[in-house]
Amino acid sequence: MNVVIVGSGIAGVTFAEKYRALSPDAEIVLVTGEHDGYYSRPLLSRGFTKNDIEQSIILKSFDKLRENNIDVIAGSEVTAIDRSAKTVAIEGPGQEKSLSYDKLILAQGSAAFVPPPLRAYEKLFFSLNSLIDLKAMRKFRQPFLNQNIKPHWAIVGGGLIGCEVASDLAVAGDKVTVFHAMDRLMERQLLAEDSVSLLYVLQASGVEVLLNQSVHSFVEEGGKLCVKTDVTAEFDALLVACGFKPRTELAQHAGLDVARGIKVNPYLQTKDEAIFALGDVAELPDGKLYAYILPIRSQALWLANYLAGQEQAAWSPAPFTTKAKVHGFEAAHPYNL
Repeated sequence: MNVVIVGSGIAGVTFAEKYRALSPDAEIVLVTGEHDGYYSRPLLSRGFTKNDIEQSIILKSFDKLRENNIDVIAGSEVTAIDRSAKTVAIEGPGQEKSLSYDKLILAQGSAAFVPPPLRAYEKLFFSLNSLIDLKAMRKFRQPFLNQNIKPHWAIVGGGLIGCEVASDLAVAGDKVTVFHAMDRLMERQLLAEDSVSLLYVLQASGVEVLLNQSVHSFVEEGGKLCVKTDVTAEFDALLVACGFKPRTELAQHAGLDVARGIKVNPYLQTKDEAIFALGDVAELPDGKLYAYILPIRSQALWLANYLAGQEQAAWSPAPFTTKAKVHGFEAAHPYNL
């Protein structure tokens, strides 16, 4: 069996390692745009209170995976799928090649979602969706710290990631202002009572929270960045944290069915019997995407067993919980998932 995996997050790596254990003779190739290794994406939002984050976030180097007979093609992108020939086209630094597959596993995860009105200003703000993004934010921040100055950040978005990053920056000593379009924080995940508690915790840590804010543009003036709402405020740096969008473009261009994610059946199989999807990108028949660590890991382990002939029943999610990594905050009620 020749298996090609697209993506080196928890979905792709968990599947690769489990399938290798079950199928010692299989050829397994993992293609990823990353360079640093397999790392913990949830720890990205704790990237400012941990000085060694750029090392401690790495769970496994790509060389370790290669030692396990998993061929990792790093710093590269799968640009096209030829379903009739069962090949994928790959582009990377100094290389352009084609790989054949018997089974193709799409596990690219999600990209940061930028609201359409703000896309014209992408050179002015950060997103936090990868270790590369975190390194860029830390590099920007360091000259301020070297001068014993704390930068002032504007964070657009009071959802899970926005609140987590706001909390971590504030605990690290930075000034933070959160602009949120809704009337309460993390309205998708929390009951109203817990949103109020979260607001108090953030404010107690020094975060300024502005609710019911319609951010429509950014402007750079005199070395400062301005957030344009009903009023204009100046900041040293901007972070847009308005959620994530599954990376469905590759599947869509290959003619696979796509809605919010890549549409799969209960066996995580697309309409092409040789192509499967895992994790953030996989949209189940009930329309749900399971973009949380426990169900993603469950999907990856299940699919490895299924393709190795060790599992016959369809995948189903086990009960799971999650929580925001906001310093000092504990929700009184279960999260909406």
